[in-house]
Amino acid sequence: MPGNRTPRSTPSRKKQHVDLTVRRDVRFRTKTTGLELLDFVHNALPELNLSEVDTTTSFLGKKLRLPFMISCMTGGYKEALEINSALAAVCEEMNIALGVGSQRQALENRKFHRTFSVVRERAPSIPVIGNIGAAEVVNLQVDKALMLVDLIRADALAVHLNPLQELLQPEGTPSFRGVLAGIERLVRSLPVPVIVKEIGAGISPSVATRLLDVGVRFIDVAGAGGTSWAGIEIMRRKEERLSSLFWDWGIPLSVALKDLAALKGSGTPFTLIASGGVSNGLDAAKCVALGSDLVASARVFLIELHRSGQKGLKKMIASWEEDLRSAMFLTGSRTLDDLRHAPMATYSRP
Repeated sequence: MPGNRTPRSTPSRKKQHVDLTVRRDVRFRTKTTGLELLDFVHNALPELNLSEVDTTTSFLGKKLRLPFMISCMTGGYKEALEINSALAAVCEEMNIALGVGSQRQALENRKFHRTFSVVRERAPSIPVIGNIGAAEVVNLQVDKALMLVDLIRADALAVHLNPLQELLQPEGTPSFRGVLAGIERLVRSLPVPVIVKEIGAGISPSVATRLLDVGVRFIDVAGAGGTSWAGIEIMRRKEERLSSLFWDWGIPLSVALKDLAALKGSGTPFTLIASGGVSNGLDAAKCVALGSDLVASARVFLIELHRSGQKGLKKMIASWEEDLRSAMFLTGSRTLDDLRHAPMATYSRP
């Protein structure tokens, strides 16, 4: 891949990522999640009252009102303090999980540590997930990983796999030899679980199997169809030649989710998280029906927070809850486990 790697400080890069995510159209251009091709089979006789629908679940040993998570977004620069504080307050009130953005900056110095630690200050009772990149894991000492966990009193540490982003990022580190061994070291050494996630290009069954073999028991498929991190880095590189080639690279969310759900059903049990273009509560319901235990999203929530503040974000999450409850009622699903057995079909579009 041509192009020089241009140095840029971690804080300025994180700010630029968030600014592009909020202000520019960084979605996949031609590829979709595939969720729009799937419909629930309508149950005209649900034998269920809407008031009986139960959307609660457990995640990382804590009970959640909804199977939702605001996924890993930001931290490590000045303005991230306000963003993470607001996200944490909303997640605590709505009783859903929260992941912080990459904590790489916290390894470099203490200057912006509070942009991460504020999350636990504002959200004392919900599951909070730390975050570090795969390239950092190769040489990450366990004591440094423990520092990241302790910084936010995390219930788990996410390792994000992002070879496509690192390849295209102007200051990227496309060096992934040793990542699996690094993940295994963390799994064996940390007092909290390790979640392995992609960031929008999907995880295949073969990669998931390798992760399971080294002890990983939480996988976020983060499939294609939502935010294109390749697109974000292409914008930052200002190299349009790459746009048609790699902007839409990745496994669509619905495909990755189906494949990993099948793997989950036939072998080692693990917690399966769906993300990558989930944009409403009906999408979330479809993800649960396809086999996910939790559904995560990032960009749509960040945009709503930017546009309407905490009040608007809470209203959006409440609308997702209404969508989910409605889908459960219309499929005769009293619980999320019932929803995982709800029949789905691919109908021809008018």
